[in-house]
Amino acid sequence: MDRRSVIKHAGVAGILAAAAAPAVHAQPTIRWRLTSSFPKSLDTIHGAAEVFAKAVNQMSGGKFQVSVHVPGELVPAFGVVDAVQQGTVEAGHTASYYYFGKDDTFAIGTAIPFGMNSRQLTAWFYDGNGMKLMREFYDQYNIVNFPGGNTGAQMGGWYRKEIKSPADIKGLKFRVGGFAGKVVSRMGGVPQNIPGGEIYQALEKGTIDATEWVGPYDDEKLGFYKVAKNYYYPGWWEGGAQLDFYFNKKAYNDLPNEYKAMVEAAASHAHTTMQAMYDARNPAALKRLVANGVKVQAFPKSVMDEAFKQAMGLYEELSSSNPNWKKVYTDYRNFQRDANLWFRFTEARFDSYMQSVKL
Repeated sequence: MDRRSVIKHAGVAGILAAAAAPAVHAQPTIRWRLTSSFPKSLDTIHGAAEVFAKAVNQMSGGKFQVSVHVPGELVPAFGVVDAVQQGTVEAGHTASYYYFGKDDTFAIGTAIPFGMNSRQLTAWFYDGNGMKLMREFYDQYNIVNFPGGNTGAQMGGWYRKEIKSPADIKGLKFRVGGFAGKVVSRMGGVPQNIPGGEIYQALEKGTIDATEWVGPYDDEKLGFYKVAKNYYYPGWWEGGAQLDFYFNKKAYNDLPNEYKAMVEAAASHAHTTMQAMYDARNPAALKRLVANGVKVQAFPKSVMDEAFKQAMGLYEELSSSNPNWKKVYTDYRNFQRDANLWFRFTEARFDSYMQSVKL
């Protein structure tokens, strides 16, 4: 084959290869601001936003950058929904149940008393109707959501005095996350909704009698054990508390499809990473707390039973008065009922046995 023939065939091959290759588009440079509800000192829960931002930056080769801002830097800790809805910022990372005052349905996105555990909630969102139903709800607020982490089942909090019966809840000034305060109130308690960075001072000064946050790792950082030694479990109001990434609807819809895929992948990565951090770090932190004189105790069954009774009564009332709640909660509870049936034969039995043996 002579030289001209080699060039001719090479040229044809090159043209065919070019025709078969997908078109490469120059992606725009985009900068978003994300406001968090959590202080930077909490590397687990605040860290999920950092994980998200880093992943988006790496996947886009630096063309899609997300800056993460602590509470008060752009908006207050509980101002995320308003800021994202109004387009003040493009993104937020928060717990949806902080905003139950707007509509109780917000609480379902994070955790409701005696709700799903973390695996069940993730299953409902990703393979059940959870994402669809919550998206329809958030659309009223100009928001597109993605799961943004989970703490797993939480502890029941720190108390100056022991809790021996439901009577000990009456009059108790208790810092408890958002929606759960409705059940505490029905039990006679006095719920307080205080941002994470402000809780210690309130507990130290006696403004509150008790507080909950997440679990040993975060609680140790926040120093609650220094002023309240009674540490109860479980946090029946947060069997698997999920965080959310909120995105302004227009800002999200204006993204190129490739960037939308990056947002979804980065959110999923942060979602998984956050619970992994908690599950890895809580055991050692619990040991340290006990070594510092903390008394770890289970809530008496009478307290659990009363809380369950009041929670179920609340849900019945909301289902009869709030169409948004009824639509989402009905599907949520049906999914949980079936998930509990399955877990009873597998996860629960396996975990119960493994916790009874010595490794």
